[in-house]
Amino acid sequence: MSTIWPALEEILIKVEKPARYIGLERGAQKPAHDAKNVAWLLTYPDVYEVGFPNQGLQILYEIVNELDIGEAERAYAPWIDLEAIMREQNIPLFSVDTHRPAFEFDVVAFNLSSELVYTNVLNCIDLAGIPLRSKQRSVNDPLVGAGGHCTYNPEPLAEFVDFFVLGDGEEVITELTHTIHAWKSNSNDPKSRNHLLENLSEIEGVYVPALYEVTKDSHGHQLLEPKNELAPKVVEKRTIADLEEWPYPKNQLVPITEVVHDRLNVEVFRGCTRGCRFCQAGMITRPVRERSVEQVRTMVKSGIERTGYDEVALTSLSTADYSDIEKAVELTTDDTLSCGQVSVSLPSLRVDAFTVGIAATIQGVKRTGLTFAPEAGSWRMRQVINKLITEEDLYGAVESAFSQGWRRMKLYFLIGLPTETDEDTLGIATLAQNCAEIGKKYTKNASVTVSVGGFVPKPFTPFQWFGQNTTTELQRKVNLLKDATRKMRGVQLKWHDPKATVVEGILSRGNRALADVLEDVWRSGGTFQEWSEHFDLDRWSTAMENHELSIDWYTYRHREKTEPLPWDHLDAGLYKDFLWQEWRDALEQVGLEDCRWTPCYDCGACTGFGIDHVVASTSPPVGGSQGTWQDLENGGVRPQLLTIGTRSNGGDKH
Repeated sequence: MSTIWPALEEILIKVEKPARYIGLERGAQKPAHDAKNVAWLLTYPDVYEVGFPNQGLQILYEIVNELDIGEAERAYAPWIDLEAIMREQNIPLFSVDTHRPAFEFDVVAFNLSSELVYTNVLNCIDLAGIPLRSKQRSVNDPLVGAGGHCTYNPEPLAEFVDFFVLGDGEEVITELTHTIHAWKSNSNDPKSRNHLLENLSEIEGVYVPALYEVTKDSHGHQLLEPKNELAPKVVEKRTIADLEEWPYPKNQLVPITEVVHDRLNVEVFRGCTRGCRFCQAGMITRPVRERSVEQVRTMVKSGIERTGYDEVALTSLSTADYSDIEKAVELTTDDTLSCGQVSVSLPSLRVDAFTVGIAATIQGVKRTGLTFAPEAGSWRMRQVINKLITEEDLYGAVESAFSQGWRRMKLYFLIGLPTETDEDTLGIATLAQNCAEIGKKYTKNASVTVSVGGFVPKPFTPFQWFGQNTTTELQRKVNLLKDATRKMRGVQLKWHDPKATVVEGILSRGNRALADVLEDVWRSGGTFQEWSEHFDLDRWSTAMENHELSIDWYTYRHREKTEPLPWDHLDAGLYKDFLWQEWRDALEQVGLEDCRWTPCYDCGACTGFGIDHVVASTSPPVGGSQGTWQDLENGGVRPQLLTIGTRSNGGDKH
C-alpha cells in the first residue's frame, strides 16, 4: 500500500487548518491493506469540520471494517488552498486514515446531503485521478458510488456516478461488498466493468444509471427504460426494519481539531410520521423505527466513557417525538453515567412535543441553546404545509424553556411556500417578537434568532409539483422581514441567500441534461457552492444558457399530475396518488394528523416493507391518541403500533 504522506507533510505548513488532513482521531482505524479485500473510500464532499460529524459515514465506516473481506477509510474535500498545491504537485485525493491515494481503492463513495455539493463531487472524482464520467472508466478504475437523501433524484449526477444507494445503508453496504468481492475473486470472470455493474443492480436499493436508456417525450420530459432484464424497472429503497440491531456508531470518532456539532451523537429513532408536506426527509424515511430507551441509555453511557464528551445530542428528525423522551433525557443526565454533569442537546424539536417535564428534566445541567422549527408564520400557512402547531403550542414551549433557565433560542422558518401571502410572511416577525417578550419575563438577556430559508420543492413530497418562488420574490420577502424586525429588541434575523436557493431548485428536480451544466460550473472554478463566499449564480446562469436550458422550466413552473418526473423509476415507498392527494389537501388547507397515533392513511411506506411503526413506549407521547399495541419479543418492552387503513388511495406508487 502506498501513501502520499511524505509529500503532504511538507506542504501542510502552507495551508489553512492543516489538522483537517492528518487523521489520528480517537477511534480512527488503519486497516491492514489486503488486495483481496474490497477497499472503500467513504468521502464527504465538503471540508473536514463539516463532514467529520456525519453519522451515516461513521456508521458505514465501522460496518465495513468489521467485515472479513472489507476495509474502509475516510476522505473529505480539500479546501481550495490545499487543492491548488495538490494539483500543482500531482498529489491525488487521499484518505485521512492512512493517506492512501484514492485511485488505489475499489470504491470511492460519496454522502450526498445537499445539492450544492455536486460540483465538489466532480472535483473529488477528478482529484482522485478517476475519469470524470462513468462511461469513460475502465475495469481498472475505482467504482464511484453515492448515498444520502439527494439520491432520491440522482439524475443530475447520473453521468458521473456508477451506482446510487436509496435508503438505509447498513445492510446494503455489506451486500455491495460481497458482490464486488465475488467479482474480484472469480478467476473465470472476464472482469467486465459492465458485468460488475449489472451484478450491483440486482441488489435491492441499488440504482445503476448506465443500465437505463434515456429518451424524451414530446414535451421534453426525461423518460428512462432498462436496457435489459437485469436492471429493475423500478428501484425500491432499502429500509432497516429493526434499528435495535444496528447500534452504530459503536465507536464514534473524536476529532483532534474543532468541528461542527462536536459532541456525542446518539440516534434515538429513524423516520417521521408528522407528514410535513415540505419535508423530504420525513417522507422518504418512513416508517418510524425507535430504539428502546434502555439501548439509548447504553449507547450514551458507553459513548461518554469512550469519548470523554460532556455533551450528548439525542438525534432524529424530531427528537421530542420520541415516545419515551422524558425518560431518555432523565437517564442521559443521570450523574452515574459519567464523572460529571452531561449537557443534553435535543435537535429538531417539535414545539408541540416540548413540555415543562422535558425542560425540568434537563434543569440542573448545562443548558445549550434550543432550536424550534415552526416553519411558517401563520396558522393558515401551517395547515397548508401540515405543520399542525398553534401559536399556543409555540408560546407554551418557549415559556417552558425560558422558565427553566434558557436564555437563547433559534426559530426556523421557510418563505416561498405554496399559497404564501405577505401576511403569512410578516407573521414570522410577530411570532419572534412574542417569543422574545416571553423570554424577557425571565431574563433581560433573552434572545431569539430567526433563521429564514427559501423553500425548495423536493422529490417524493406533496410539493414536488409546485413551482418555487423566483429569486426576486424571495428577496422581497426577506426585505419585508428585515424591515419588520429591525427595531425588535432581542430578535435577530438571519436568512439564506435566495440566489443559492434557485440553484438548489434547479438540481433538486433536474434531469440528466444538467450533467453538462455541472461540468461547466465545476471547470469554471465553481466548487464549495454551499459556502456563501464561493457561491456565484452567474456561473450557473451562464452554463444553463450555454446548453440552452431554462431556469424557469426547471425551477419556477408548476408540474401537472400527468407529467413524467425524473425520479419516476425510483420508489421511496410512497404511493404517488397519496402524494398528489396531499398536494390537493394542501391547497385546500386540510391538515392530516400524525399516523402513529391515528388510523393508517395508506401512504404505502409500511405496506411495502411488511412493518409498522416501531416505538419504544407503551403509551403515546403528549398530545397523541391511544393506539393498538402488540409486544414483539416474548412480552418485551419494544411494542409495535398496529394501524388500520381508513384512507385508501388504491393507486400505484408510480
